Amino acid sequence: MHDFTILVLSGAFNSSVAATLDILGAAQALAPRAGVAPPRWRLCSVQGGAVPLQAGMGIDTARLPARPRADRSTWVVPGLGLNTPGDIRRCLGSDEAVSAITGLVRHAKAGGQVAASCSAVFLLHAAGLLQGRRATTSWWYAPLLARMAPGCIVDAGRMVCADGPVVTAGAAFAQTDLMLHLLRERCGSALTDLVARMLLVDGRQAQAPFVVPELLANGNELVARLAARVESALPEAPAVSALAREFCMSERTLSRHIRKATGRSTQALVQSVRLQRARALLEGSRMTVEQVAGAVGYQDATALRRMMKKLAGANPSRYRA
Repeated sequence: MHDFTILVLSGAFNSSVAATLDILGAAQALAPRAGVAPPRWRLCSVQGGAVPLQAGMGIDTARLPARPRADRSTWVVPGLGLNTPGDIRRCLGSDEAVSAITGLVRHAKAGGQVAASCSAVFLLHAAGLLQGRRATTSWWYAPLLARMAPGCIVDAGRMVCADGPVVTAGAAFAQTDLMLHLLRERCGSALTDLVARMLLVDGRQAQAPFVVPELLANGNELVARLAARVESALPEAPAVSALAREFCMSERTLSRHIRKATGRSTQALVQSVRLQRARALLEGSRMTVEQVAGAVGYQDATALRRMMKKLAGANPSRYRA
């Protein structure tokens, strides 16, 4: 019996596949030291054989069983190298993806756990596995997922999101966070902590520190202008009502446009701009935390720490060189 089934699709992100195998390989080697059974896994694809990845790389796989017997493994789909919404839609319509989706549906109906990161999360949506669940994906794809899967609660701030038998993760390198989460579930904390220390992998809880607000909209001019306007006004960030008047629309209309483009409220976008600016100052200047707080519109360092802890899951000191 296997603990994990790694389902690789053509064009998968190299590092996402490699991180999966490296973490499992390290866990296998370190399991005796932790005093636990090593994880077992299989590397599969729809057709089997050599699967092309990004940049001319490839990997050998076994064929995914057409009629699997009792399968208690967690099916893991590494991130796909898809760069645009059009790429995602074309991928979902391909014969390979349709076969993979069929397999995911069958496994989930049999009570199996499924997991995916980055744009591979859209496969779980196409399989109907996100309906009524909370999920995450790459932060810049969150608005698209929210539009395509209105029955899903898209929590783009999370690095890993587990809801019942469905586990999702953020951008491609969040595959490491996903695998550590799954390894902890299957093999326990002792082995997982040892793997993380040996590979120098930190467990990250949030994508928020990495969000670039103006990129959330994938080219939406209104959001780009609003983000630039807020940043130029810091430390006195304009109120939402003032922004609405400046952009000649009601607060409700502005909110509707912002949420459609980014999946977030107008106030959340303003907070993202503040967070991005605070992080840049913490990383690239000698300003004290108190001074950074003032520069982004907070009364004191305590308020900044509270905001960063809530949005980024980390204190300001984490971003100091």
